[in-house]
Amino acid sequence: MLEQKIIIFVSFGYMGLLFAIAFWGDKRAEAGKSIISNPYIYALSLAVYCTAWTFYGSVGAASRSGITGFLNIYLGPTLMMILGWPVLRKIIRISKVNRITSIADFIASRYGKSATIAGAVTIIAVLGIVPYMSVQIKAISTSFQLISQYPDVYMAKTVTSLPGIKDTAFFVAMLLALFAVVFGTRHLETTERHEGLVAAIAFESVVKLIAIISVGLFITYGLYSGFGDLFAQASRVPQIKQLFVMEVNASTFTGWYNALFLAMMAIFLLPRQFQMIVVENVDENHLKKAVWLFPLYLLAINIFVIPIAFGGMLHFFEQCLSEPGCREVLPETFGGILKFEKGQVDADYFALTLLMAKKQQGLALFTFIGGMSAATGMVIVETIALSTMVCNDLVMPVLLRLSFLKLDQKSDLSRLLLIIRRVSILLIVLLGYLYFHYVVGYYSLVSIGMISFAAVAQFCPAVIGGIFWKGATRSGALWGLLTGFLVWVYTLVLPSLAQAGFLSLDLLTHGPFGIKLLSPVHLFGVDIHHMGFNQYTHAVFWSIFVNIALFIGVSLFSKQSATEQKQATLFVDVFTHSVESEKSSFWRATAAVEDLRMLLERFLGKSRTDDALERYAREYNFNWDKDLIADAGLVSYAEKLLAGAIGSASALVMVRSVVEEEPLGMEEIMHILDETQQIIIYSQELEKATKDLEAANERLKEFDRLKNEFISTVTHELRTPLTSVRALAEIIQNNPDLDVQKHHRFVGIIIKESERLSRLINNVLDFQKIESGQIQWQMTRLDFREVIEDSIFSTSQLIEEKNIDLTLDISNQDGFVSGDKDRLIQVMVNLISNAVKFCDPGYGKIQIGMYTETIKTGDKENRYLKVFVKDNGIGISKKDQDIVFQKFRQAIAGSKGRPAGTGIGLTITQHIIDSHGGRIWVESELEKGATFFFTLPLL
Repeated sequence: MLEQKIIIFVSFGYMGLLFAIAFWGDKRAEAGKSIISNPYIYALSLAVYCTAWTFYGSVGAASRSGITGFLNIYLGPTLMMILGWPVLRKIIRISKVNRITSIADFIASRYGKSATIAGAVTIIAVLGIVPYMSVQIKAISTSFQLISQYPDVYMAKTVTSLPGIKDTAFFVAMLLALFAVVFGTRHLETTERHEGLVAAIAFESVVKLIAIISVGLFITYGLYSGFGDLFAQASRVPQIKQLFVMEVNASTFTGWYNALFLAMMAIFLLPRQFQMIVVENVDENHLKKAVWLFPLYLLAINIFVIPIAFGGMLHFFEQCLSEPGCREVLPETFGGILKFEKGQVDADYFALTLLMAKKQQGLALFTFIGGMSAATGMVIVETIALSTMVCNDLVMPVLLRLSFLKLDQKSDLSRLLLIIRRVSILLIVLLGYLYFHYVVGYYSLVSIGMISFAAVAQFCPAVIGGIFWKGATRSGALWGLLTGFLVWVYTLVLPSLAQAGFLSLDLLTHGPFGIKLLSPVHLFGVDIHHMGFNQYTHAVFWSIFVNIALFIGVSLFSKQSATEQKQATLFVDVFTHSVESEKSSFWRATAAVEDLRMLLERFLGKSRTDDALERYAREYNFNWDKDLIADAGLVSYAEKLLAGAIGSASALVMVRSVVEEEPLGMEEIMHILDETQQIIIYSQELEKATKDLEAANERLKEFDRLKNEFISTVTHELRTPLTSVRALAEIIQNNPDLDVQKHHRFVGIIIKESERLSRLINNVLDFQKIESGQIQWQMTRLDFREVIEDSIFSTSQLIEEKNIDLTLDISNQDGFVSGDKDRLIQVMVNLISNAVKFCDPGYGKIQIGMYTETIKTGDKENRYLKVFVKDNGIGISKKDQDIVFQKFRQAIAGSKGRPAGTGIGLTITQHIIDSHGGRIWVESELEKGATFFFTLPLL
């Protein structure tokens, strides 16, 4: 049996180890040797997302609903990290530039540094996280009671029934508050970063991962012979077998995607996640590795959830069937609780109770430490984040406005800030304990967590809309947040209180005052069962709907202040303004340097103030001995320093109390923004010019490549006939007795190759004349039938050699045009030669024809001669039909490769037709021949 003093000793020893890591991390940071400045620590710190809900609750959810019960809670963050990382990167950049300290500070800063919005977000966050806090208290207290009664696995009664200070959960809550105070509020940071805390959280992420994997390995390979054996045995139990099948219906579909959406929002909107992802980020580039390391962690920590759930069900179902009292009440569908004579077993704690039942004392204790680690990590980071929000955005704005407190006369307020935060941590944990004591017993761990997820999802429109839409206003954000929160309270919190007995259940069935349309679970008559909604989907649908509707609607019909417009620009265009905003200021103010120094010392302390101001002096060459008046830049710098300690809204109030400011009017703000916009436009124009130059350079490179290819082709085309001519001439010279037949054949070949050379040289010369614009036209009235007949005669030998079947259709056609006869013959010869070239010998068919065509242009009708040359050759693909007329370009003939020729024949042809007022084009499909058409104006 495990003695309680051993469990307590090990637990405190583990917390002491975490504290030592945190202390060491802080000392290293002070020495300038950060231990968290690497992406792996950063990614592990994000695993604070995996709380007792993950460690215990996922197994319970899998026992009740199979894979659909838990997987989407981890798919959501995975999708957000992989697909939504640009959003996270933008939020991180904004927060670094503006020294954002919390999610409340972020939203308030976007909407004109509004103290009202900061307070509203803080209240929503605190009340929304209280149920989630209670989950951790329940998990630690329940697991402690279980491990303390080792090896007895039964819970005789719920932990919430113990009265007053005898309640284990009360001591757990107080210890959690103490740990949070020690870890997070030992001193005040100007950036609200806690490097030691991040290191400790990264370590506890490793511990809980090893613990849950150890449990999974023991069950899968210690109790069974691997996954196959475990699943095979599980499939024989009806209550487990039904978990193998995912029932697809409206309820499953909507519930699944609702949880997926909430998880995607929770990964960066939960205060602790915003703290770790954004505030504690030391290098924006760490996000690049975290986007795949963190999803990998989520996969690893969930890989054994199903085996642990099935292993627990198999063991305790077998035990239940052997006990008459339990067997009689065993339901067909497992609800998560098994009731035995000695007590009950909750599926949420299978990871612990199964080890205890198998008398694995050491592993059970390690599992308890892993679960405790998951819960304490969440509570510590969450309370630190929330206490910062409560201090900066609720308490301090009120205290600073109470003149009778005379805070403006205090020389050092840093201790007051720490006291406020420590008290805030205590009160937040106490709220979590009260919710646990009176409400939690009616819900599973997962169900309670979903309530909190739905609360923080209300921040989504204000955050996402705020960083992408400049038109979003303070009024729109405030109305959206408040109404969304009120609907959340009405549709989720009130039903939970009613089911706990604090309110009448008639409220749920009949609605307030008997108005069924206003029932919290059937709002406006929505039948959640008919629509496939569960209680959570119903609440999220209505709360997010009214939130977005009012956010957009009110923003469209309300005006922004000058500060709102400035902040909107800095947030939406952060990647444009992030560098400039560090150096510029929208203040038009001056202040005595000593006044600013005293103001900073009151909140930051003398040491941290001196360090911060020295950094400013080094960067901007500020001389403290000569410069007695602070300019707008130093005022803005001081405001950002204060924002890191007391939030942007309070910092704005405090800076205004010591500066002589002429507030910037709307016109001046707009002038600054217009100048900035002009710079942006100029930058964009330069970028466009650069891209145009790059494109032109690429075209020049391509042209150079084509030119080289053309020269190579022409060289080859010249060499081939010259080689043939030279070889045959040498044969004739060296063999004077050559018989007449061979002599005649060789001379014929020489003549043919000479004509080929002549055509090639003429083409090159014509191309040169066209390029230089020196070609001369001999225009006369001519019958185009003669052009066709002369062209056929010129190419007759080519046609006969390949045994081409030529069809001519030019009779009875009026074909008088004005043109250069030689050039038009050149057009026809080029087209006929190409047709012959691409036809197979003995099978080729060429059809040449012409006819008149009337084309109407406006009110005028023009008559044209339309000529075509059609063949049944290899054809031209769609993508090549435009390039064949470009210089040096040739269509690649499939497996036959590049055809013979220079690639300028059709370019010359097109130029000749264009110069005669006509048009040329090709219609073709691969392997179906090609038809070249051209038109010429008729006389």
